[in-house]
Amino acid sequence: MKIVACNSNRPLAEAVADILALPLTKASIRRFADMEVFVEIQENVRGEDVFVIQSTSFPANDNLMELLVTLDALRRSSARRITAVIPYFGYARQDRKSAPRTPISAKLVANLITEAGANRVLTMDLHAGQIQGFFDIPVDNMIAAPLFSRDIEERYQGRDLMIVSPDVGGVVRARAIATRLNCDLAIIDKRRERAGHSEVMNIIGDVVGRDCILVDDLVDSGGTHCNAADALMKRGARSASAYVTHGVLSGAAVARISSSPIEMMTITDSILATDDVKRCGNIRELTIAPLLAEAMRRISDESSVSSLFD
Repeated sequence: MKIVACNSNRPLAEAVADILALPLTKASIRRFADMEVFVEIQENVRGEDVFVIQSTSFPANDNLMELLVTLDALRRSSARRITAVIPYFGYARQDRKSAPRTPISAKLVANLITEAGANRVLTMDLHAGQIQGFFDIPVDNMIAAPLFSRDIEERYQGRDLMIVSPDVGGVVRARAIATRLNCDLAIIDKRRERAGHSEVMNIIGDVVGRDCILVDDLVDSGGTHCNAADALMKRGARSASAYVTHGVLSGAAVARISSSPIEMMTITDSILATDDVKRCGNIRELTIAPLLAEAMRRISDESSVSSLFD
């Protein structure tokens, strides 16, 4: 078993390697003067089970290209099996034709990863579950629900909790955590006029006096979650917090969250945190390194990954 770390989130790759007690495979992933990606695997990987760790987060195109070139280098080096470990799968929001003459970019990226040489994919909390079907290779889509549930139990013990889905599309994800915690579920009815801008229209459920926890797969501009927290507090909630798997946090998102009613937003380290995120007083981070490491070990051992979430 070999682990190759690309450049998008090296601290996470190093943490996974430490847990598995394996050194990272020596590889040079660098740029030419014109920013072309060049990859050289500096160890023998012939016949090996190789895992490539790379989130396709900002800069999404650069990180995706790094992953593709690394997969090709490993395939041409005769690796026995190559698993693309993509903690955050970029382009996942483009999972359907949202308007006439628009692409389904998530399918395109799935094709690129497969053609580049991946034999399977390990990812986490895909924005849309059907993306698994875009691949013609096995996909293990891990969920953060067990990790979040344990943390909520520890931090909010004794409080009157209400799990909240920030939109109708996230109800299944929120219900999974509400079921684990045996607490109630509320749903926010939101309208999105254009990408990055949403408006809360209604709250389904009685949140008066409750400690509300928004559950979502990603936070980008932060507008959805800040608007939802505002609406919850105006409706009489005691507090509003959030648990989000992928902290994309682009543009002024950190400043927006910092000045919002959100008591605490918990994200994972699927995306490398910026200095602004680290300094923000109401954003904290949970690591997914143990979960990733265990899933990779089970894939290598040919044992069940799904039983991790039973």
